[in-house]
Amino acid sequence: MAKSADPKLGAGPVAKIRAGQHECFDRLVFDIDGPAAEWSARYVDRVERDGAGGTVPLRGGASLLIVVIADSYDSYLPENRTDVVNVAGWQTFRQVALAGNFEAHYSIGLGVRARLPFRVFTLDGPGDGSRVVVDVAHQW
Repeated sequence: MAKSADPKLGAGPVAKIRAGQHECFDRLVFDIDGPAAEWSARYVDRVERDGAGGTVPLRGGASLLIVVIADSYDSYLPENRTDVVNVAGWQTFRQVALAGNFEAHYSIGLGVRARLPFRVFTLDGPGDGSRVVVDVAHQW
C-alpha cells in the first residue's frame, strides 16, 4: 500500500541518510536540515532514475521507492550512489540506492528481501531539523 504525507512549504534539504537494525524491523532515516518534507513511499516493479530515466538495479525480492520533496540544490549526494548505506547482511534491507535528485524530488530505491509491511513517519529535531523515517518489518 502506498503511503504519503501532506506537503509542507519551506522544506529543508536532505542532510544525510542513515540506517539501523532493530529487533522487528530495519530502519532508514532521512535527516532533513529544516522542516519535514512531503514524502511518498510505495512498492514498485522497478525504480526509475529521476530525470534521465532508466532502471536502477536493486538487490532483493522487492523494490520500495521513497521520494522526499526537499531543497534539491543543497541535498546530500553520497559518494557511492549504488550503496548509499551499507546494509550487507541485514535481515530485511538488501540495498539503498540514490535514484535521483531532480526538481526537488530526492528519490531512493530501497531493495528489500520481500514485499514486507512498512511504515513512514516524520519526527522533529534535533534542533530546527527533522527526520523522515522508514521502517520495514522483518516478517509479515
